[in-house]
Amino acid sequence: MSESPGPAEPAEPATARGRAKATRRTAMLGAAAQLFARRGFNGVSIEDLGAAAGVSGPAMYRHFSGKQALLGALLVGVSEDLLAGGRAVIAANDDDEAALRGLVAFHVDFALAKPDVIRVQDRDLDNLSDADRRQVRSLQRGYVELWVELLGRLLPDQEATVLRVKAHAVFGLINSTPHSVQMHGRRVAAATARPVLESMAWAGLTAGT
Repeated sequence: MSESPGPAEPAEPATARGRAKATRRTAMLGAAAQLFARRGFNGVSIEDLGAAAGVSGPAMYRHFSGKQALLGALLVGVSEDLLAGGRAVIAANDDDEAALRGLVAFHVDFALAKPDVIRVQDRDLDNLSDADRRQVRSLQRGYVELWVELLGRLLPDQEATVLRVKAHAVFGLINSTPHSVQMHGRRVAAATARPVLESMAWAGLTAGT
């Protein structure tokens, strides 16, 4: 006879201690994004990550089982945020054209706010565990299909394969922001980059109409 499971571990209360723990975890993820973007996954140690987050290397293990788990939390988390955010944009707009403009603005805001995460995802996806990589890929496919379904309603004469290519091409344009907003070593202001990226993305998505 199998043993009955023990009592479920209670969720951490929303106390000052719980908030501090959440703040430390957020700091660790932010430090990981910066260091992985700058040096690559293999060029960063758990001690480096702890120092950047203001904690000791061993203290990192109270939040993550290791460096790979930290990478997984970073990339799975941002993929979840993109999918949830995209769904929220569509749900908030009854008009499909307004929803597509909202998706474009949402993705541009993401790229301008999280250039380090984009670099990490481009370079270090293969360093994820198999399970985390599958989850990231699944979430990414879900996000792409949000765009494809919306484009399909706006451009019913275009095949889904073409719409999928358009979505990926626009992601490539917008996600190149970490590189395109750097000119001669000087960062272009987001207020300057945003309207350019949004107008180019819109033109690419609606080409052929």
